Amino acid sequence: MRAPLLESSKRRKKIRLRIAIILLVTLIPTFLTGFIIGKSYAANEKNFKNELTDKVKPAISQGKEQSGVNKASLKISDAKANKDTKENSTNEKDVPVNKGEDKTEVGTEPEKEKEDLGKVVYLTFDDGPSNLTDQFLDILQAHDIKATFFMQGTNLQKEHLQESVIRTTREGHYIGGHSMTHKFNTLYEDYQFIPEMTETLQLIHDITGTNPTLVRPPYGSAPGLNSEQIRNQIVDAGIKVWDWTIDSNDWKLKDNPTQIIEAIKNGTNSDREVVLMHEKPQTLAALPGIIQFYKEQGYKFVVYDEENHFYLNFQNDIRM
Repeated sequence: MRAPLLESSKRRKKIRLRIAIILLVTLIPTFLTGFIIGKSYAANEKNFKNELTDKVKPAISQGKEQSGVNKASLKISDAKANKDTKENSTNEKDVPVNKGEDKTEVGTEPEKEKEDLGKVVYLTFDDGPSNLTDQFLDILQAHDIKATFFMQGTNLQKEHLQESVIRTTREGHYIGGHSMTHKFNTLYEDYQFIPEMTETLQLIHDITGTNPTLVRPPYGSAPGLNSEQIRNQIVDAGIKVWDWTIDSNDWKLKDNPTQIIEAIKNGTNSDREVVLMHEKPQTLAALPGIIQFYKEQGYKFVVYDEENHFYLNFQNDIRM
């Protein structure tokens, strides 16, 4: 019984050996092939990474250089822009500002007047009412001219002159205020400009029923209204201020109407003139000659219009 068993065992061993050999023969080539392929892949991957690095490094370097160029360009551009801005600012500062020294540039010119009226002249008379007011009105009426009067409070209080004040308004002339006392120290040094002008304008209202807002400072707004405090009060009160473009000097040319006319002729050089005169006998005598002169020069006579106010003050304060 033992001999068959031993032979059977030997067969099984031979079979296992053959199977092992077959497996080895089959697996070894497969293993070798996989090893070779894997190594080749690793080598290729390394080469690919090296190639990629070689390509990326110059790009990164170029990007840094480009970034540096852009930053430098920006710095140069910013510097140039700042320089240009400073130069422009300097140029703007260097541009002279017209402060109204040129008589033709004083005031804001209403478009209606500029387009429709051409050359215009405002005849203005200070210090009324007086015993001559009616005679001035007669001459103006004869020439169909409207004028602007700046009347003084102490004279407005005189009842025998109030009918002339009413007539002045009735015939289409404008009456503005010229203070109560006409005293420089009281008006400007004692800061009584607003109280006096307010009282004067109220008197005009009480006599004529009008509500004027225009005043003329005695002796002019310079130096009288040098104080910004007073000018602020004027603005707050809603009062407007007018000086003049031509001083006739009639107040000091007594018995010399011809010289008054010559002074006005010599002072006329603009398409819009505001002539300062007073209710004086010499001015009354000169008035026909003044009117004739402006007619010959093609001027139209106009009266102050609150709706088309333009500033005309030696302080060049556009608020007044």
